[in-house]
Amino acid sequence: MPHAVAQNTAFFKVNWSDIDRQLAVMDQNKIDKALLLYPTSDAHLNMGGWQDLCCVYNKEIATVVQKHKGRFIGGGIIPADTPAQFPAELKRIQDLGLRVISLASSYEGKYLDDEIFSPVYEFAQKNNMPIHVHPQIMDPVGEDRVRDPLLTPVLGYVFDVSVCIGKMMMSGTFLKFPEVKFIFAHYGGVLPLVKERFDTTYGMLRRREFVKDLSKLPSEYFKNLYFDTSGSKSPASLACALEITDAEHILFGSDFPANQNIPEAISCVRQASISEENKRVILHNDLLERLYAPQTG
Repeated sequence: MPHAVAQNTAFFKVNWSDIDRQLAVMDQNKIDKALLLYPTSDAHLNMGGWQDLCCVYNKEIATVVQKHKGRFIGGGIIPADTPAQFPAELKRIQDLGLRVISLASSYEGKYLDDEIFSPVYEFAQKNNMPIHVHPQIMDPVGEDRVRDPLLTPVLGYVFDVSVCIGKMMMSGTFLKFPEVKFIFAHYGGVLPLVKERFDTTYGMLRRREFVKDLSKLPSEYFKNLYFDTSGSKSPASLACALEITDAEHILFGSDFPANQNIPEAISCVRQASISEENKRVILHNDLLERLYAPQTG
């Protein structure tokens, strides 16, 4: 996170702006390239709003990408409180050379199924830009009832991602924008654990016409989404994720610097009870490189 942004947050002042340390950790763990994403924060509250935050954040991330050529891919953010400015900021993100759109799972209780985000998805689909969805840490689902320094980040954050996916499915967002590559952090929250319940409950409710026709089972939507491992060190979590999609749709994610134990996160994949090819695909997923490879012929 750029220093000018981190210093305007309550939590991210320490260790989140040390790019030299980031590069050192990458080198130590033989990580060739990292995608820089916004973890969501309260910075906009202290920087005059989202528009000013975007102006600083996107420019600084682009500078890092340019300075360390080949080591980083940048994800740009949008002014969540000013939908009318989405098109202009998206164009600016593209002009800055940022190749991913970095969103939160919700903004002040408004999830990504809301119509205000349609221009974002239209832009992403037209320009072949992936959208990464990170958990919202500012008032995620259930925060008003939990408000606990441990329970909120452990449960609230990941549930917010799961609710986001569910609402996008129910609203028809995935059907409307089939070419957008949505990447959800933390394996989509609890999604791997509730995939079967989604299908069985949907089938039961459809028979009684309690739920609208989704045109296909929920699990059919999930297998076309992308997920990152977000520093998970649990082989069981990876196995669950591979029940909802294939290795091509799973990207290794470090969750650094929140997660400091990168070697164990890598070992989790290398020691998993999956084929060597699947391990290679997850640890060397070239999704972003393929999207931006020069066209030939």
